[in-house]
Amino acid sequence: MTTKTTIYVDGDACPVREEVFRVSTRLELPVRVVSNGSRPVRPPGLPLVEMVVVEAGADAADDWIAERIGRGDVCVTTDIPLAARCLERGARALSPKGRPWTTDNIGGAVAGRAVARGLREAGVATGGPAPLTRDDRSRFLSALDAEVAAAGRDKAAGPPRAWVSFE
Repeated sequence: MTTKTTIYVDGDACPVREEVFRVSTRLELPVRVVSNGSRPVRPPGLPLVEMVVVEAGADAADDWIAERIGRGDVCVTTDIPLAARCLERGARALSPKGRPWTTDNIGGAVAGRAVARGLREAGVATGGPAPLTRDDRSRFLSALDAEVAAAGRDKAAGPPRAWVSFE
């Protein structure tokens, strides 16, 4: 187990990769940018950044991240189900607009996603996400710093009592 927080990036459509790389370089944290190769991502040439290309498939990148992320790590994603899976593993999750996903807000986000899907299936145009603004990027950087600091405290504290095995 690594003693440093690892930042996992759901990389196929992540608009804040450069911001993640800046934080990684400044804090000397490893980053895994995971994609299925449908949208090629150019490697940044940074020693702490690993580009991971998984097989094609709708959830292949999500599965790769969810199987490896753990307590004390952070995932950057717009994918609400992936964020929920990361939280279940004790990790932290953050949207590219700087919204931390938490156990308090993920349930409502999952429900809202289901409603939006139902509306789209019924033929109602729900629109897409608005482009990121300079303020969004700034908010993201601040939130990423906060989440990385909190994740480091999580990692240092070890597993929650419920995870401790007495065998």
